[in-house]
Order: sequence, then structure tokens, then C-alpha cells
Amino acid sequence: MQSAQPAGSVAQTQAGDLASNGEIDTCWHRIGVYGDGTCPELPRFIHCRNCPVHSQAAHQLLDRPLPEEYRREWTVHFGKEEKRAPPANLSAVVFRLQSEWLALPSQAFQEIAERRRIHSLPHRRQGIVLGLMNIRGELLICVALGRLLGLEKISASAAPRAGYDRLLVVSWEGTRFAFPADEVKGIHRFQSQDLREPPATVTKSAANFAPGIFLWQQKPVGYLDVGSLFAALNRSLA
Repeated sequence: MQSAQPAGSVAQTQAGDLASNGEIDTCWHRIGVYGDGTCPELPRFIHCRNCPVHSQAAHQLLDRPLPEEYRREWTVHFGKEEKRAPPANLSAVVFRLQSEWLALPSQAFQEIAERRRIHSLPHRRQGIVLGLMNIRGELLICVALGRLLGLEKISASAAPRAGYDRLLVVSWEGTRFAFPADEVKGIHRFQSQDLREPPATVTKSAANFAPGIFLWQQKPVGYLDVGSLFAALNRSLA
């Protein structure tokens, strides 16, 4: 009487055949779970990934000889000199005044405060001074930076706003000011060579304080010269 063939021997024989002839027969696409499901080993292994034929095919795929050009291509790839972008050497806080995006060097900023009341000063409604504000117990002069840059027209009948979304406190060479901004986006780092000349559409007044612009999120941002800006603020208050 002929002995019964042990379970799983068909799959093991197929796996051995694959190892000997070097060919990969993707039987799982023909008679396996991705095919018509007629493989006699499916009831035992449930899924082709549990079958030794599938495992042997994976080993063959990983152990296959390298193509002739493979080593050369990767040798050339890793032999190339890596080009690293130089580290950013400038840092600025990006903010918005009306529809214009501007930036000042990060070292000029001391605080970004929440909105609070600005106390107006008599006979100061037409200039750049909006009034006084209390920042941590200290009274600071609050200025309309947009007016200084020519971004808004000064109207004799226009009263200053009582509150703004953000109030930025800046300091330079011992002088401190605060100015309101419609929006603050945070710190942006960039290279000095990223600065470009302002376009002709920039107002002359703004161009005097923003000798260069850079792109931030596809938007042009005027990079303000903090020294010239503070000098003009001090002259306006004299």
C-alpha cells in the first residue's frame, strides 16, 4: 500500500523547484488568493503569504543578481558632491499693515502683546502718534507705522482706533515704541542674498525704509531697515 503524501509537500516541492531554476512563478496571481483560488494548498495555508512558495519567491527576489549597471549608477550617485543650502543668516518677524506684508529684524522685537486700549493725546491726532499704552506697568508711545510708511492717508477728521488685533513692542539703541499690526505671522529666517530690490509699485516713502523685499509663502514682504525707521520715528516725535 502506497503511503499517503504528507500535507504541504506540494508547496514545498514547488518552493524547491523555484530555488533550483531561479525563475519566479507568481502563482498567487493565477491560482492563489489573487487568482481563481484553485490552488490545492489554499485550505491549509488560508492565504498565499503563509505559503513557502510565496516566501521562497521573496527570497529569490531579494537575492537576485544585481544588474550590470546597478553598481555603476549608485556609485555615480553617491560620488556626487552634496550641495547643502547655506544656513539662514537673517531672522525677521513678519507682520501685516492693511494689505502690505512687512518685516523687521527679530532682535528689534521685545514683545507681541494682545490688543489693549490706546489712550490718545491732545493735539496729536494728525501725526503718527496714536497715543500711550500700558505695557506691563510702563507707558509707551504707540505710533501708526503705516502712516510713516505712506500706507495710509492722514485725515484730520479721522479718530485713532481704540483697539487693534496685535500690538508690537520694538526697541533699538535704547528707544522703545509700540505699534499696532493687523496680523502677525511669526519669525522667518532667510539668506541675505534672498533680498531683492522693491518693485516700482512700492510707494517712495515705503521704499526709503524697505531697501529690499523677500518672498514668504509666495508673498512679497518688505524688509524694513530698523536703523532708518527708528531715526524717522525719533525725528517725528522731536
